[in-house]
Amino acid sequence: MQQYLKQPLLIAALTIFTLINLSPIIWGAIISIKQPIDAFIPTLSLDFTPTLEFHEQVWSESNFLHYFTNSVMISASTVIISLSFGTMAAYQLTRMSPATSRPLLISILGLRMFPHILLALPFFVIAQTLSLIDTYPLMILSFVAINQPFTIWLMRSFFAEVPKEIYEAAAIDGCNAWHTFYKVALPMVRPGIWVTALFSLLLAYNEFLFARVLSGPVTRTLPVAISEYGTEDVSYWSVSAAAAIGITLPIVIFIILLQRHLVRGLAMGAVKG
Repeated sequence: MQQYLKQPLLIAALTIFTLINLSPIIWGAIISIKQPIDAFIPTLSLDFTPTLEFHEQVWSESNFLHYFTNSVMISASTVIISLSFGTMAAYQLTRMSPATSRPLLISILGLRMFPHILLALPFFVIAQTLSLIDTYPLMILSFVAINQPFTIWLMRSFFAEVPKEIYEAAAIDGCNAWHTFYKVALPMVRPGIWVTALFSLLLAYNEFLFARVLSGPVTRTLPVAISEYGTEDVSYWSVSAAAAIGITLPIVIFIILLQRHLVRGLAMGAVKG
């Protein structure tokens, strides 16, 4: 009897928790289809005429599409580069002895623990000296630099779940180091690769400080651009909400498309066999 009671209570608790977390997004979505005068109503009133005027304004009457293209291109390039190098580094770290790999892992983690502002200023000075400010290579390389420790640590956790006996069996079958990595290890951690790609994409797509310091009119990304929509002018509130929804939708679509792979990747290591 208690088992039958627990399941509805758990579903109800999870539903309430989800609604609480989604409430800012729902509120923003409603504001984006309201007129500015209706957006300032302090209660969640549904007594208004919906309009897509501000969504159309964001995508057609501004450089939002250009900033969106920048974000997608820079984030995708960051994921491809950081995931490629991070996967190989993580695999090698799992094959090394703990006495050798532990200091390297701690050093990598230390780089991630630095406040971004401490890293952004040296990047800016170096980029200004080399005349690289507001260039795509600078944006991509700087995003890779701050995301690489996270990629290595996360991928290492997935490679650590692969039994060493599998590598030994591959070596007995005549696989060299590259074939063992490419044909044995990678297929076994493929769900983990999708999970790492998603989180790396989120970090790069939402990065604000580095994008603010190192970008310009040419390479400006969405997080920097949307900060310019929020002004003290009342008429910009609905535009800001529409821009925020426009930023969120691509990531939501990406997660929905990869949901099957993400669930498998997040479940890796949950069951010890």
